[in-house]
Formats: sequence, structure tokens, C-alpha cells
Amino acid sequence: MQGNYLSYMKLGLVYFMAYPFAMTGEGDILNTVREVLRDTDFGAIELTRINDPQVRRQVAALCRQSGVTVYYGAQPQLMRNKENINSLDESLRRRAVERMKRCVDEAVELGAAGIAYLAGHFEQDKVEDYYQALVKSTCEICEYAREKGNLPVSLEVFDYDVEKCSLIGPAPLARRFAEEICARYDNFGLMIDLSHITQLRESFDENMDGIVPYIRHVHLATSVLEEGAPAYGDQHPGFYFDKSVVDEDMLAAFLRKLFRIGYLAEGKRPTVSFEVKPWGDEDSAMLVAGAKRFLQRAWERV
Repeated sequence: MQGNYLSYMKLGLVYFMAYPFAMTGEGDILNTVREVLRDTDFGAIELTRINDPQVRRQVAALCRQSGVTVYYGAQPQLMRNKENINSLDESLRRRAVERMKRCVDEAVELGAAGIAYLAGHFEQDKVEDYYQALVKSTCEICEYAREKGNLPVSLEVFDYDVEKCSLIGPAPLARRFAEEICARYDNFGLMIDLSHITQLRESFDENMDGIVPYIRHVHLATSVLEEGAPAYGDQHPGFYFDKSVVDEDMLAAFLRKLFRIGYLAEGKRPTVSFEVKPWGDEDSAMLVAGAKRFLQRAWERV
């Protein structure tokens, strides 16, 4: 592909994955966020809970000053607190919805352009019951987000039998769910993640063709699918990690698919974010730099 990829996308970083300590809401958040914002290649940053209200306000101010778009990821909050948004136990489902409402409030405080979450675990013989619980919860979340300024809400499509074992999930159910919620709420959409597509064992056509009108956000990531190998499952290692399933050709093919479905197009510049996490003693900043180099090499093959 001729030209810089930044002409076709707003490059983002899932900050709390690149700097995993931030998932706790504590630690040196201010300085590491500042480090990301200094990188002029990044036009978006995905944050999660920041416990200290003063630090939260400072981070919001830095993002405004740097002209970087903020998105809020509620996924770590649901997972860390073992909350299932589609639980069949009504008290547990309500608890997860209340968690999401607090996340919406924090997202608004940060000036976020959207919030993302994930479906929870399920039992195979009760898929429809879990599905209906997810619909109920999502409608409540979208309604609350609409009251807070029509904040966009995205459900991230995860694996269903590898690690996160999320109800959404396989392409047919993702399509059914998106169609049903979008018919009621114009602030809803889906987030797709390259590493999750590999874990779902779906082709790009199988995964995306049925949900094209509903794709609102994209993550670039890889996975290790050899059981027993380091970083097996949904661990989001760097692209150069041993046994990473996403090579430059696969990333180039994914980008070509994003062009074919119209997500990427000249003049649009939608958000496309890296999601990479250091393994062991890997350095976060070097991992992010490596991701950009990997994308550049793949872009040359598009």
C-alpha cells in the first residue's frame, strides 16, 4: 500500500494492556500515559479505571492537550471482579450492570469517545438463556450511556472455548446480537480483535461479513495457540513473540479485508488499536515500538 498507514487510520493503543499494572487502577499511570501521548503516531488511547480522582482528571487533561481520543475499556473491571454481564443469577447480573454504569461514569469523566465490554461465561445447554440475559443487560447499559450524552457502547467479540470463553463469541451469534441491539440503540456496535478471530478459528470472511454494518472498533493483536507454550490463549503477546500465529502476511490480509468491507478507506481514519502485553520482563515501550514496525512491514504488503 502506498502512503503512510496513518493517512487511513487513527492509530490507538490499549494502554492498560501495554502497561498491565494499570488494570488495577494504581501505579505510575500519569507518567506512562504521558509517555504514550508524546508519541505523535498515536491518535487514540484506550484507558480503564483510574482509582485516584485527581489522577483521572490529570490524565483527561493530558489527553485533551495532546489531541488524543480516549476510549474506555471496561473489560478488565468485569474480569478482575469476576462479574458476568449475562449471569443467570439476577443478583450477579445486576452487580455486573452496576459495575458497567460506574465505568460509563468514569468514561464520561475522562472525555471518552466510547466504552467497550465483553460478554461473560455461559453453559452450552443454556445458551439461549444466557443470550437473553446479555440482551437485557446490554439494553440497560446502552440506555444509561445514552442518558450520559449518547456515549457509544461496543461489545468486544472474544473467544468462546479457549480462555475467556465468552458467549459472544461465534460469528452467527455476534451477528444476531448486533442486529437485535442496534435495532433498539444507535449507540451500540461491535469491536473485533484479530487475535480473537484466530482463537475463534474463523476466517476473516466468516468472522466479519455478517457484521460489517456493526463494526465500530478494531484491535490489532496476536495469540499463541499451541497448548502448553508460553502465552498460550488470550494473552496478547507482542507480534514477534515465539509461536505467534499472526505474521506479517496475515496482518496484511486482515488490513486488506478491512479495506474491502469499507472500514478502512481514504478520508475515513477510523480507530485501529494495538493490543500487546509484555511477557515476563519484556519492556512495554519496546513492545509498542515493535508493534509499529510490524504494522509498517505488513502495510507494505497490503
